[in-house]
Amino acid sequence: MFYKIYDFEIGKLAICEENQKIVMVNIIKTKENADEIIKSSIQKETELIKNAKKQLDEYFAGKRKNFDIPIELNGTDFQIKVWKELLKIPYGETCTYLDIAKRVGNPNASRAVGMANNKNKIMIIVPCHRVIGSNKKLVGYAGGLDIKEKLLKLEKENV
Repeated sequence: MFYKIYDFEIGKLAICEENQKIVMVNIIKTKENADEIIKSSIQKETELIKNAKKQLDEYFAGKRKNFDIPIELNGTDFQIKVWKELLKIPYGETCTYLDIAKRVGNPNASRAVGMANNKNKIMIIVPCHRVIGSNKKLVGYAGGLDIKEKLLKLEKENV
């Protein structure tokens, strides 16, 4: 696996590639977080990583609404089902954990959807930040609620 860490408006993001697919876009918040990526990867800015960085730059500039880079979703069958539903949430829109639970065929699985969101390794591109609580409040985001709020604000301003 190859990785490169870049500075973005929301902080440092590690972009990782394996077998010509993006497998991770993850915020680096702690040294342990960074060490976990570094120990299992080689630092190398591949063409695909450069392209992912370019598309993320365009996203943060409000110019990109959809990503068109190859990704690999690695998780349980349920997690992958959830993440595929997240990819269907339009830019600038939100839905609830319950909405996603219903879409994956289990309306009682809101908490499991939240746990799947928490395990999403390809943040922003797989837009788990677009999922909110049933009360329309921001809840649960691995990158922190402040970042979730920034991403939703960015999309609302550029929809």
